[in-house]
Amino acid sequence: MSENPLAPQRLRFPTDPSALEARIWPASATRTDDGDLVVGGVTASDLVAQYGTPLYVVDERDVQSRAVRVRNAFTEAFERIGTRAHVYYAGKAFLTTQVVAWMAEADLRVDVCTGGELAVALAGGIDPALLGFHGNDKSDVEIARAVEVGVGTIVLDSHEEVQRVARAAADAGIVQRVRIRINSGVHASTHEYLATAREDQKFGIPLTEAVRAAEAVRAEPSLAFVGLHSHIGSQIFDESGFREAARRLMDVHATLVATGPVPELNLGGGWGIDYTEADSAFEPEDVADALATIVAEACTERGIPVPEIAVEPGRYIVGPAGITLYRVGTIKPVTLSDESSDVSATRTYVSVDGGMSDNARPALYGADYTARLARTSDASAVLTRVVGKHCESGDVVVNDEYLPGDVHRGDLLAVAATGAYCWSLASNYNHVGRPPVVAVADGTTRILVRGESIDDLLARDTGVAPGA
Repeated sequence: MSENPLAPQRLRFPTDPSALEARIWPASATRTDDGDLVVGGVTASDLVAQYGTPLYVVDERDVQSRAVRVRNAFTEAFERIGTRAHVYYAGKAFLTTQVVAWMAEADLRVDVCTGGELAVALAGGIDPALLGFHGNDKSDVEIARAVEVGVGTIVLDSHEEVQRVARAAADAGIVQRVRIRINSGVHASTHEYLATAREDQKFGIPLTEAVRAAEAVRAEPSLAFVGLHSHIGSQIFDESGFREAARRLMDVHATLVATGPVPELNLGGGWGIDYTEADSAFEPEDVADALATIVAEACTERGIPVPEIAVEPGRYIVGPAGITLYRVGTIKPVTLSDESSDVSATRTYVSVDGGMSDNARPALYGADYTARLARTSDASAVLTRVVGKHCESGDVVVNDEYLPGDVHRGDLLAVAATGAYCWSLASNYNHVGRPPVVAVADGTTRILVRGESIDDLLARDTGVAPGA
């Protein structure tokens, strides 16, 4: 077989459609002598026999090592320029009480952005002083709860939040630490919905209004101004956006230092991971070194002290450590013809027992993924589109992938790098229960989040008769 003309340019025809690219799959991913996929010392077939499909699987050791690696990278880079770095795990990527515990064990802080995420973080046992609370539309209840439990820093996303958080803190009789989220105007090279610093969108205060916002914070006795915050987007591979955002924030930071203390600067997160072989992700050490250089140079040029730095990675820590296992159902070859050139080609649609209810990213962002059968095969590769079971044409799990031509009903299929923003965005569309999340490590398994049954779905329907 050869490359299919329907395949996108980024997708290479594989010499081995069963190979596991190390930078895409969990660190422990391998195969048995018989070809069965193994993660965390547990085979895919054993996982599915115990927990069924679809199934989210998280390599616990991989998550922990990634957290430590990021912490060490930023600690060492910023120690070299005479300051400290604080790493916040962005909980929106994937948050459970156990994940919170892993982050605390790795000496990371945690970011939350809703009352629900705050509740999970607290249930995970983390010190509230190590939490940051984000959100562009925090309710009064959420603000009051964050103040009450002692959240370390609340990120102000608008001018009106200055007064709202100040009132809550005054009512509680405390001084609340706050940051101001700044819309830097940097246009990150990513999907429009993932770019969070462009001028025409919902997050943050414009750069031109930062000084006024900081002055308003400083005027409130119940608030302590910690510093500025920036987040330019997600799944970014071009470091120029991070560099420019840091430079712009340092200009405002320097202006504010002249009129009062500004102890910290939060540079956000957003660097990408490898979902396919065409991606080229940063190493955390490279990001840390680049940002440390920018901050040091900016402070020297402006003659100001180097602030403590905070960053907020999420996807990097959990994304590559997760996979999703599915059971293959309907196989449907579709032949497409180009009448003008008299050329035809076939794409094989491979349906699985999940879809956009457990991974909304392809439908939301056109996200690409890598898939492999959980077994090996000597069959020639064919171009496939992995699709879900939902009643939507856009219910695509993997838009383009070469899989062995003998893929058949009943096969197990694994999709890589689903640790971030898959469970978090999961839904009950078409009344499909959300899958369980299982952690694997050293040949053992444990449930992080149990799956939902039909009974769970019916339990919330008030029209269902008791005992029905």
